[in-house]
Amino acid sequence: MKSTTYLVTGGGGFLGRYVLGSLVEQGDSVTVLGRTPLHGWRTILADLTSSEINLLGESYSTVYHLAGLAHRIPSTESERDMFFRVNVLGLKNLLHALERSGELPRAIVLASSVAVYGVDNGILLDEATPRAAVDPYGASKREAEDALMEWSARHSVRATILRLPLVCGKGAPGNLGTMMQSLACGRYLGIGSGSARRSMVLARDVAEILPKAAQVSGVFHLTDSYHPSFAELERSISSALGRKAPRRLSVGAAKLGAWIGDSCQSITGWALPLNKNTFSKMTSTLTFSDERARQDLGWKPSKVLDHVLEFTT
Repeated sequence: MKSTTYLVTGGGGFLGRYVLGSLVEQGDSVTVLGRTPLHGWRTILADLTSSEINLLGESYSTVYHLAGLAHRIPSTESERDMFFRVNVLGLKNLLHALERSGELPRAIVLASSVAVYGVDNGILLDEATPRAAVDPYGASKREAEDALMEWSARHSVRATILRLPLVCGKGAPGNLGTMMQSLACGRYLGIGSGSARRSMVLARDVAEILPKAAQVSGVFHLTDSYHPSFAELERSISSALGRKAPRRLSVGAAKLGAWIGDSCQSITGWALPLNKNTFSKMTSTLTFSDERARQDLGWKPSKVLDHVLEFTT
């Protein structure tokens, strides 16, 4: 029987690259599961949305499930369904494949999201906050969490769920990547005072804590514990890029722009940078407590603002 230490899904993604780099630095043996070969890594080719995942004869101590669909706004029923196919069915197919492999892992770590709560604002919310997401991404992540917890209890496999906020690093996708591109081109506009705070975490800090997290069952938030304001993040990124701090829109003007953005999308299908969703995110404080991770995992994160140069150059 071939034996490797870790199985990583989503190894070619943004967070996955950090995780693979961290694991190999520790001298660990890693296999990647993905749809395409990942250069330099032993890869098992498989599509998680297919039930035909062959892990027969494989043996892993820990599985890191990082694969998932995110950073998209669905506009059709088919696109909404895809979140559940990738995030929920994909996890279930992986679990079934592990059952058929002949030897279950000792632990599974799932990279989830604070989006499971479905909230727009809050201060230092903890892991006991009700998960009320109804949007396709948040709801699919919630269902994936439930599927893993049920399966792990049934098979006596340790399960760890990491609910992540905005993850920062080189090549970050989603809102952070868009913000950096806009700031670099001088097209970014801040809103109001920029005092709203958001929880963030460095990708490399997440990667480095994974082996320890795999040893402790439970649900954990991982943040940098500082929760910078939009204005602080905007200034830090602008400085790292050699740009001036961005110009700012008044809250009233931004609200009107958001209404125009939503109206344009509903009529033409074209998504504009400013809409009600981005307006809400940029003007509402939403932070999460990482106290449980500090106590149970020895979590000692870096302050994102101290490392902006690492992911802007």
